[in-house]
Amino acid sequence: MRIASDQVKHVTSIGAGPIGAGWAAHFLARGYDVTAYLHHKDEEATFMSVVNTAWPCLIDLGLAAGASLDRLVITDDLSAAVKDADFIQESAPERLPIKQDLYETLGRITAPEVVIASSTSGLPMTDIQLKSSTPDRCVVGHPFNPPYLLPLVEVIGGDKTADEALDWVMAFYADAGKEPIRLKKEIPGFIATRLQEALWREALHMVANGEASPEDIDRALRFGPAPRMAVQGQCMAFHVACGAGGMATNLDQFGPALKLPWTRLEAPELTPELRNAMVDGCNAMAAGKHFEDMAADRDRRIVAILKAANDPL
Repeated sequence: MRIASDQVKHVTSIGAGPIGAGWAAHFLARGYDVTAYLHHKDEEATFMSVVNTAWPCLIDLGLAAGASLDRLVITDDLSAAVKDADFIQESAPERLPIKQDLYETLGRITAPEVVIASSTSGLPMTDIQLKSSTPDRCVVGHPFNPPYLLPLVEVIGGDKTADEALDWVMAFYADAGKEPIRLKKEIPGFIATRLQEALWREALHMVANGEASPEDIDRALRFGPAPRMAVQGQCMAFHVACGAGGMATNLDQFGPALKLPWTRLEAPELTPELRNAMVDGCNAMAAGKHFEDMAADRDRRIVAILKAANDPL
């Protein structure tokens, strides 16, 4: 019998990269015991670098009772990693054969009532669960990076996922301090990644056509729509912007503009020139700063936004 979502004590995080380590940091901050499975022991330094970068921000946001880095266990033994798991968050490399083989193994060595969620950015769960002997408990739980700060988790099952598993994981993520969204249909890229990709492709077109630099694009977002979207989202930002008439006024007034060439959704050809323009532009903005310093600065700013967005009016 599956444990109640609010009774989960032990979480297993699979994966040594920024997503797997970020999930581990999040669950630790929420007061869970966490076992992290790394494919190789030599990945531990990289893994802990992410956790240690995350921890000051998580302290600033507020730790759950009993939360401690001492509740983290790291192992390269998969069977040992999942032995006591009440829930598994999988963040293995984004390659379908690797995930299929992993889920086949997890189906054999993990108690059948334990829900397994994949952090996949776009692989369908229908394909991931293909080799699993227990596909009914396999779901997608796609976070946004960094998962220890950004609350969103997009949830969707595959063809063989049980509704009960989806209901359970939605409740668990909410219990764990996340903002889960259950997709209506299985689509490539889910919701947020598709929206982000549309913005990204338009940015690439602007650079490729000499219309704007990477710095211009980032400044336009930072000082234009991004702060508003951080607190309202896309739809409500347009709804509120049009006054008492709301979205109806927006669509009536600006609907015809949908036919204007204001965006190009097809991705431009990634020529060497475009690649170099993007890389050089971003390196110029980084101005020699170390990645970890930039990540820490990003995290501090996100914490401030999250605090402001959650302040009572």
